[in-house]
Amino acid sequence: MAEARSVACPTCGKAVEWGPQSPYRPFCSERCKLIDLGAWASEKFRVPVAEENDEPESAETGDGGQAAR
Repeated sequence: MAEARSVACPTCGKAVEWGPQSPYRPFCSERCKLIDLGAWASEKFRVPVAEENDEPESAETGDGGQAAR
């Protein structure tokens, strides 16, 4: 039989056995899962995003960046 794999709960660090007996994995409990969800909902955690420049470069427009009037 294979050895049970365990991971650390992302919220509290407690060891969690990875398997069907741990329904909240990778969290140790529903409480830790909800704490993590609350942190995402309150924007405590964020996924970094590279901002894109929506405005065209003046060199691309060919008119020195001046709009037609």
